[in-house]
Amino acid sequence: MGKKLSTKSNRLSYKIIALLLFSFSFSVCAQSWPNRPIKMVIPFPPGGGSDTVGRVIAKQLSDTLNQQVVVDNRSGAGGSIGAEFVVRSSSDGYTILLGSTSEIAINPSLYNLTYDTASDLIPVAVVATTPMMVISSPSFAPKTIRELELFANQKPNEINVASAGNGTITHLSGELFRGMNNLKWMHIPYKGTGPALADLMGGQVQLMFVPPPPVLGLIKTNKVNLIAVSGSTRMSAFPDTPTVLESGGINYNVDNWYGIFVPAKTPKDIVKKLSDAIDKTLKNPELIFSLKSQGAEPGDMGSNKFPAYVKSELNKWGGVIKGSNVKAD
Repeated sequence: MGKKLSTKSNRLSYKIIALLLFSFSFSVCAQSWPNRPIKMVIPFPPGGGSDTVGRVIAKQLSDTLNQQVVVDNRSGAGGSIGAEFVVRSSSDGYTILLGSTSEIAINPSLYNLTYDTASDLIPVAVVATTPMMVISSPSFAPKTIRELELFANQKPNEINVASAGNGTITHLSGELFRGMNNLKWMHIPYKGTGPALADLMGGQVQLMFVPPPPVLGLIKTNKVNLIAVSGSTRMSAFPDTPTVLESGGINYNVDNWYGIFVPAKTPKDIVKKLSDAIDKTLKNPELIFSLKSQGAEPGDMGSNKFPAYVKSELNKWGGVIKGSNVKAD
């Protein structure tokens, strides 16, 4: 009996020692972090909004941390493949995710994911936000939000509204506006933003809700008409264009955001160091200029507020998807 107790005691001692060594090694890693390059996973192909923002952030964050931040594009399933890769990665601060509204707040209500964006990832900081731009074909008669609402009420289902695909932010931001105003129109999903914009310029569709990067040049050359922007304030690049809040009389406010996430078990010390480094990076004049040139604003939400915001966004877009019976392509 004494030998059995002794054996159990030894096993317990080994487990305690192993746990202490594991905790000590994590503490040492946190203190020395980062001492090698960091991989930033961008869950979309090169050239899109996430890639553009991510590469700007990676470049400046490398300077702040005195350690290279390497971009790794892992696209597929609306951003879910790249997000899952980070969820399954080691929680040591050397694999981070550049997540956005789509894969973090929208996908959980569209796809049967094998992970939970709310519990399997730690939101570290918002790095950039863009409004959605309400744009129309040059030949479309309504030029203001009020005129758009009046036209849609007088001619239900005669407005064709383009999107980059079912369940995308370009689709759901339009659905949110339509639902809040009790309007009826036809949704026309495309396989990407490019084809949708081509038909918008040609007049085959009349309206689209879209983030700034792909359309800034088209607006400035009058190839599409800018009706309003969805943020809480006007865009500095288009100071004469009102927000939907100003011109529509409804509480419509949509931000397409980009943020940094890490695996759930990442040590708090590393999360704090990364959050502080991002905060410092976002104050860099060169980065601010780069983001503004893409129609984006630097983020202002760190690890203390970002988690609650992510939960509110999950509820918001989940409600839109359920209420509009949206299905993924």
